[in-house]
Amino acid sequence: MTIGIIGAGAFGSALAITLASVTDVVLWGRALNTDAKASPRLPNHPLPDRVRISLELSDCAQADLCLIATPMAGLSEVSERLDEVDCPPLILCCKGISGSGFMGPASFLAERLPKADIGVLTGPSFAVDIASGLPTALTLAGPTDILEPAQAALTTPTLRVYTTADVVGAELGGAMKNVIAIAAGIAMGAGLGESARAALITRGFAELERFALSRGAQSRTLHGLSGLGDLLLTATSEKSRNYAYGLALGAGTEPEKATVEGRQTALNLAEHARISGIDLPLTTTVAALINGTIDVTTAIRTLMSRPPKEE
Repeated sequence: MTIGIIGAGAFGSALAITLASVTDVVLWGRALNTDAKASPRLPNHPLPDRVRISLELSDCAQADLCLIATPMAGLSEVSERLDEVDCPPLILCCKGISGSGFMGPASFLAERLPKADIGVLTGPSFAVDIASGLPTALTLAGPTDILEPAQAALTTPTLRVYTTADVVGAELGGAMKNVIAIAAGIAMGAGLGESARAALITRGFAELERFALSRGAQSRTLHGLSGLGDLLLTATSEKSRNYAYGLALGAGTEPEKATVEGRQTALNLAEHARISGIDLPLTTTVAALINGTIDVTTAIRTLMSRPPKEE
């Protein structure tokens, strides 16, 4: 068994490190050369000997299973480079909603690679924890015929993988929790306190569930690792890029330059809500803050002035 990993950012590199404890790994990333001892994104975690660095993305597609750990924005290029390749099952590790068609990563890639078997790996996890060998549990969603072999291939002594056929639920839980994490960070950055943060997380999850169920997701998935579990981690820890981004917005300081998946997801979902007439108050408020069309004081007043209703 050989696993290919496209993308040598923090998460892709962390997966390479842990999976190399049980199998051979081929890793591709723009910032790597064949002599690299570690990823620039995880410099304190050496790559094991069973990780082979390739300069050809297509080499990863020659493996028995291929993980795609690029950001959502990189999927178009990846799909173009895999279009002429006979791909193994492809497991996506990115989170987000595309601006065109408002699709999750699996739907987005399936439209471009219709012959491929495509799944999603998601859940509460920080790359540094995985690379450090700390216990982590994730959700693997996809077609039923690939779930069992992919689950076996991705399970290590420190990585536990649960399966579901509910791809929509896994995708939307992973994407929308980032928006809620930004909102939670804004609350803390603005000095609103932990009670306000807890309220935003709870009502944000209700918004996530309402929207995801309308798109065909299963409640069980949303209440599992890929929804509630991921939300609890991302919306409460400063190790979360989305939460840290929200902290900066709330405090009125310049956010660090880093990949913040929830930023574009909020903007895309707010546009979707506008076009379709769907009520996503927290998401649209976060998007307006990101755009700079409202300030934190106005955002709080807007949310607090919504009509009272039954929970």
